[in-house]
Amino acid sequence: MSGVPDKSCQELHRFQINSKQGDYNMTREHTKTVKIGNRLIGGGNPVLIQSMCNTKTEDVKATVAQILRLEQAGCEIIRVAVPTMEAAAALKEIKEQIHIPLVADIHFDYRLAVAAIENGADKIRINPGNIGSRERIKAVVDKAAERGIPIRVGVNSGSLEKEILAKYGGVTAEGLVESALDKVAVIEDLGYRNLVISIKSSDVMMCVKAHELIAQKTDYPLHVGITEAGTLTSGNIKSSVGLGIILYQGIGDTIRVSLTGDPVEEVKSAKLILKTLGLRTGGIEVVSCPTCGRTRIDLISLANQVETMAAEFDELNIKLAVMGCVVNGPGEAREADLGIAGGVGEGLLIRKGEIIRKVPENELLNALRAELCALAGRNVNE
Repeated sequence: MSGVPDKSCQELHRFQINSKQGDYNMTREHTKTVKIGNRLIGGGNPVLIQSMCNTKTEDVKATVAQILRLEQAGCEIIRVAVPTMEAAAALKEIKEQIHIPLVADIHFDYRLAVAAIENGADKIRINPGNIGSRERIKAVVDKAAERGIPIRVGVNSGSLEKEILAKYGGVTAEGLVESALDKVAVIEDLGYRNLVISIKSSDVMMCVKAHELIAQKTDYPLHVGITEAGTLTSGNIKSSVGLGIILYQGIGDTIRVSLTGDPVEEVKSAKLILKTLGLRTGGIEVVSCPTCGRTRIDLISLANQVETMAAEFDELNIKLAVMGCVVNGPGEAREADLGIAGGVGEGLLIRKGEIIRKVPENELLNALRAELCALAGRNVNE
């Protein structure tokens, strides 16, 4: 896994938030510490990256395969849908084959939550509003308490109660916060406080405001994300803006970038957001030029392949430049530890601004991998 900032670095992310109660410090260090499997969140622990499988949980082989790919990409907590008893039963076998905490996503049927916990879920996500009666919620809480696992109380803008909508005249940040805290109170009344809260909206600025408000009212860890953000392009933009503002204020303990597509892309985006904000260090930073009329190499495809390959080398803390031409490439790559610059059917391999050698275009990626392996002390065939 890539490195994380120490306490002194986290102090840089302490900010003054103005509220009706007055000015006060907002920082991740003020949230409660919660254990999820073998990981800790809250209390100043690193912001962890979460994703969700889009496989059928009942299909153990496909689900495990996807989780292992997500682990390799840097996912630190994984959530799976549990819509059936078969899916709940599959959790036991899935958990035996993966290495990160497993979260069960439950809606409507409290019995699925109980079964998920019995089959080894490290955390469950529920919306108490659609679970049903207090007795049913209590059955879930009692089972979670028995196993000592946290409950994530989740509220989305699309699931607000009619009373909340009427009170606030529609979906609002204030309504999201009130709904979430009402549901937290139900579980607290049952004597359980091993909780994580998530409040999500597809409206970016509403989501930001909701997190600012709820962070003033509770010290439970917050899982943050922009729900239903969209496809790779729109989803990344919305998530980067929303999560960037939220995290920059010291709010948020786990994150998910919700994208319509391969969940591996969610993890890659989340890592980059955290690195950009200085909340995650280590790994390879890839910089690439936007291409121009001088480009004589398939730079777009090459840059994407380089970025994918670079994700495999979390132990390296270097900058890698991918440049489109030999005119400015060496100069632009001077500040990078390693780089490549395209030519006509070939490219230059560059180290610390110095040209190492020319390489045919079809061998450029492998040559770069060999350099990275050498830096990482790996065998090139690994």
